[in-house]
Amino acid sequence: MAIKPTRARQFWLMKSEPSEFSIDDLDALPNRTVHWHGVRNYQARNLLRDSIKTGDLVLFYHSSCAVPAVVATAKVIRDGYPDHTAWDSRSDYFDPKSTQANPRWFMVDIQLEKRFREPVTLSSMRTYSELEELPLLRRGNRLSVQPVTKKQFDFIVKKSQQPE
Repeated sequence: MAIKPTRARQFWLMKSEPSEFSIDDLDALPNRTVHWHGVRNYQARNLLRDSIKTGDLVLFYHSSCAVPAVVATAKVIRDGYPDHTAWDSRSDYFDPKSTQANPRWFMVDIQLEKRFREPVTLSSMRTYSELEELPLLRRGNRLSVQPVTKKQFDFIVKKSQQPE
């Protein structure tokens, strides 16, 4: 019997506008768990469907707000599966071209791991040479789900423990 190789844990940054869904909202949910739904970009969808797996770690990022920042870490607790909000005509995320037989959009489930004592702001991240390759800091990169390296992830988590 062949042994299946273990996949290395991967690391991600997921953006959320706090006026829509904030770290406080996630923290208040049962088991501090949420379906990461409503992503309507094909590149991000492909990551949710094909690449993000149970056990991967996430940087939870507040975007489109007064002080954009990474505010917490979370863990992926369910692999990608069809985003059912695309089938609900009352949902802001409804897509009539997505069906149960041929789903167009996908989501994963994440669970809050740790809120940061000190958010790591976008402006501070721009000052660290260790983060110069972080996709979030690239001009024109607006993806709501993006990969990060383990080194970038660990660096941001370390900075969250220090006052800015």
